Amino acid sequence: MSLRAVIADDQSLVRTGFRMILAADGIEVVAEAVDGTEAVSAVRRTRPDVVLMDIRMPRMDGLEATRQITAAGDDTRVIILTTYDLDHYVYGALTAGASGFLLKDVTPEYLVAAVRLVRSGDALLAPAITRRLVERFAVRDETKALLHRDLSELTPRELEVLRLLATGLSNAELATRLTLSAATVKTHVARILSKLGLRDRVQAVVLAYETGLISPGGSQ
Repeated sequence: MSLRAVIADDQSLVRTGFRMILAADGIEVVAEAVDGTEAVSAVRRTRPDVVLMDIRMPRMDGLEATRQITAAGDDTRVIILTTYDLDHYVYGALTAGASGFLLKDVTPEYLVAAVRLVRSGDALLAPAITRRLVERFAVRDETKALLHRDLSELTPRELEVLRLLATGLSNAELATRLTLSAATVKTHVARILSKLGLRDRVQAVVLAYETGLISPGGSQ
């Protein structure tokens, strides 16, 4: 199946460069947008697989556009692209529903790989990086925890997998720690995401901290 993308950035040269990189690898750019408002409209109109989203844009910024796109419940994934290497932008993007975060100086090869990765349903940002961000910025209180789906839906094994996943372990590391096959771990992770209504493992890490399943510095 062909992969379809939308590029949202207020700089024409940036959009042109990204479009050329994606097109060279067979990825179809179905629309471009100069601000968040146009990005949301373009996604509704074209239903792409992936959106490359700038953060700082006029009218509506990329974070609000990401919130509106992911709230629609479609399968479109958002990768945030920015020149600003600031943690609070990363955390804001992830909590808005983004599946990844890249700086604009990324290599063409990595950009293409990132688009294909999030389209497959995986998350671009390493859980260990997400954990550092959540430890710095997540608000931990009972009211916020209650906003999330009850973790009692998970089996004891799934809770164990979620705790370890939130400490930054990859699927291979989870398999080694739990003495399970890679396929079994992948199945557990998929079930966790499905039961909790999460898009990817990055959101699972954020949820584990915000519900108090794991605390900064280690699991509970």
